[in-house]
Amino acid sequence: MIIVVSGTHASGKSSLIDAFASAHPDVEVLPDPIEVLGEYRTDAGAGVFYQQLEVAAARLTGNLVGPVIVERGPWDFLAYLEALDQLGRPVPSSDHLRRGAELCAEAAQHLDLLVLLRLDSGSPITVPEDEDPELREAMDQILVEIVDDADLTGGAEVVELSGDLEVRVAALEQQVSRGSTA
Repeated sequence: MIIVVSGTHASGKSSLIDAFASAHPDVEVLPDPIEVLGEYRTDAGAGVFYQQLEVAAARLTGNLVGPVIVERGPWDFLAYLEALDQLGRPVPSSDHLRRGAELCAEAAQHLDLLVLLRLDSGSPITVPEDEDPELREAMDQILVEIVDDADLTGGAEVVELSGDLEVRVAALEQQVSRGSTA
């Protein structure tokens, strides 16, 4: 089973993945694409988001053998790029956005479960101003639209998890037990 955990920055992705992986030591964990690129900027622009989109898509279209849980898919970065555009910030060309959507569609063919973590007012995670809360909110809203587009997610099951970490882990466990167990 190939699982991708998606969501805006500081939405609980790493915590969910760490908790799930602790209970499933046989599951391979692929980190956030920014770690692959080796850049840890909090002011990442469109170019860095597009690079991460490419890395995220390439990981999924490669020769992954499950069980694997992946932090962020290409949908995250397409949402960031569209959020930048919505906020009037510089974005790559329309060709980059079109190609990003194509990469999302290709990656979806290799995915079993897409887990969406939304910003949750019931269990808020506060971020400092230097982490761009405006971009965080915009990306969260756009990501919902992207993962609702069957052309971008293919036949993958999409599930939105909410609540505190314990509730999210239990919900993920339930989803996994319904499909091919990881």
